Amino acid sequence: MRDMTLDDLQGEIGVEHLLTYADGRRRRVFAVDLEVPFPEGRLIVSRTDPSGVITQANESFVAMSGYSIDELIGQPHYILRHPDMPAAAFKDLWDTVRRGEKWTGYVKNLRKDGAYYWVFASVVPNIRDGCIVGYTSVRRKPSRRKVAEAAALYPALK
Repeated sequence: MRDMTLDDLQGEIGVEHLLTYADGRRRRVFAVDLEVPFPEGRLIVSRTDPSGVITQANESFVAMSGYSIDELIGQPHYILRHPDMPAAAFKDLWDTVRRGEKWTGYVKNLRKDGAYYWVFASVVPNIRDGCIVGYTSVRRKPSRRKVAEAAALYPALK
């Protein structure tokens, strides 16, 4: 996982952030105040291994993220973490799915070009012979009312 550069932004002016993830890795990102709307009638689907490394991604995920499939596979899913997202949301996600339960929530994702998109995400553990072998995440178009609520709540959680 590499740091973002100004070249990734395609001429937009972005705000620089240094993110530190739960595993201690750090990454420089640039966030642009530009929302890419979630496409009608589409689902974003990805699978990860037990540590959250992307193993599969559908065409909608590739298109919305701005990354190529080769850039996504093998990367931690948090490559998409937007700096506005509170760490508490992801702690709750991981605590829930590691218990073998389904997690749902509203997530603001960071695209490769620094723009963002909101999703309503459902994450489920993939269980084989009683063991979690990975996770599947399905994201759909979010309710604009719920996005507004999340956008108002998340700064207080940071």
